[in-house]
Amino acid sequence: MNLLDPQGPVAAADKTILIDSVAIMLAIVVPTIVAILAFAFWFRETNPKARFQPDFAYSGRIELVVWSIPALTIILLGGVAWIGSHQLDPAVPVPGTGSPVRIQAVSLDWKWLFIYPDQRIATVNTLTVPAGAELNLQLTSSSVMNVFFIPQLGSMIYTMNGMVTKLNLRADNEGKMQGLSAHFSGDGFPDMMFDVNVISPLAFPDWVAATAKTDRVLNEDSYRKLMQQGIAKDRPSYRLEDPRLFDLISTQHIPPGPGPRVTSDAGRSHNGDRDAR
Repeated sequence: MNLLDPQGPVAAADKTILIDSVAIMLAIVVPTIVAILAFAFWFRETNPKARFQPDFAYSGRIELVVWSIPALTIILLGGVAWIGSHQLDPAVPVPGTGSPVRIQAVSLDWKWLFIYPDQRIATVNTLTVPAGAELNLQLTSSSVMNVFFIPQLGSMIYTMNGMVTKLNLRADNEGKMQGLSAHFSGDGFPDMMFDVNVISPLAFPDWVAATAKTDRVLNEDSYRKLMQQGIAKDRPSYRLEDPRLFDLISTQHIPPGPGPRVTSDAGRSHNGDRDAR
């Protein structure tokens, strides 16, 4: 997952929030563990100095400590989460160098389709972006709800059929990362991962030109074949014939896929018993 090795500003901020949150929670956990051990040691049967107080019922000082420390910790932890979540709103632009890159992502069963409408190309299970550029992503689903997540870039976000979600990211360093689906969506879910290649801004136009030379064409007909359930054995690239394809998918002009289906006998018998009742 490499959550502690961020390669962009959003993931770096997520790492800070994660570490701060753990440190704040340890302010309760560590003293509580120490207190348990100290109480067990002090009030052991063989300690003659320990006082037995069977009539003890209430202590204002103890109540103040017991309630004030957790309350202050929750307030502090809530403040960190509240401020951080608003600062890292997925729809807020992440400024970068050069021209922003617009990418349209579609979660299929069980693969990822990435459309570059301005470059008129598309790829499956491979996302290639220039380092330092502002990445403007639009996301939708071809069937069931899913979750788009690149741990080293941050901002896990849902994809839903008939709806478009927005996500802005930036990758600062060249290299290779991995993205994944973070929401169970059927049998092929474990293999629903994709490569993220961050290349030089100077090399990005060359990659686009090379990708555009492919013989495969992505249009409504080829998309209908691509959206059929199955795990992609390779990572094909396409020339985008219709730049409106993503809009046709997100507005359901292209009907959504069926989604995962129940195939086990246990599922059938359960449904049959329920219908019979």
